[in-house]
Amino acid sequence: MNDDVRNIVLGVIATGVATAIGWFARTYVWRRRLRRRQRFFGLPDNADCLLVVNQSAGSAGGWTVARRDVFALLELYALIKDCGANVQIVAHDGIQQGFGERTEFCVGGPVSNQRMAAHLRSLLPGVEVNTDSAPGPDRGAIRVGGEWYRWERGATEHVLLARLTAGQAGPDARPVFLASGQHSNTNHAAVRYLARNHGKLIRKYGDASFCLVLKVINPDAYGPDVVELTADVTRAALTPAPRS
Repeated sequence: MNDDVRNIVLGVIATGVATAIGWFARTYVWRRRLRRRQRFFGLPDNADCLLVVNQSAGSAGGWTVARRDVFALLELYALIKDCGANVQIVAHDGIQQGFGERTEFCVGGPVSNQRMAAHLRSLLPGVEVNTDSAPGPDRGAIRVGGEWYRWERGATEHVLLARLTAGQAGPDARPVFLASGQHSNTNHAAVRYLARNHGKLIRKYGDASFCLVLKVINPDAYGPDVVELTADVTRAALTPAPRS
């Protein structure tokens, strides 16, 4: 074997080894990120989870879901499938079971979602939502820790995004995710924020519970895309509010 042939053979071998190492490295990184994502969402391979559907707050009889809430549910469905999990879609008033056995994604404010109302009372006792239907400056306002987050429809709207474990920890935890907004557009914005930023949330919170207030800016123009993190209200939300 002359030097030219030897160099060609060695080059081919080196290229093959480098390609194999690169493939294994990329696979390792991808699997590591997947496992972290699965642990955060409580969705190991073939796990079952619940996707709780609310009812449009403006519907007069029958069963309807707001268009933006449908979009939110579709994005959650894609997120769940990316984790290799199975999903069961249930109506907010058609489920009577506790939490912790299966991961749950619950979408909609307490007016349109009875399940959400129960979760807010049980899991976020420091949160108060004004559910009065009468017009007024506090209609739909969210109060946490003495701070009010008011609803300026079409201009500035708020939504709670929470991951709650109810005392569970570790890889076997099955959290509850809440997207409770002042409008269906804000529900969609919270879900999109979760989908886009779950990597940052994993790095910051790991397996711990959290509750965030997000502000949706000019939703009439920008829809659910322009979102700001207004406050991390975890401690106040998990602490029962003092009786007035």
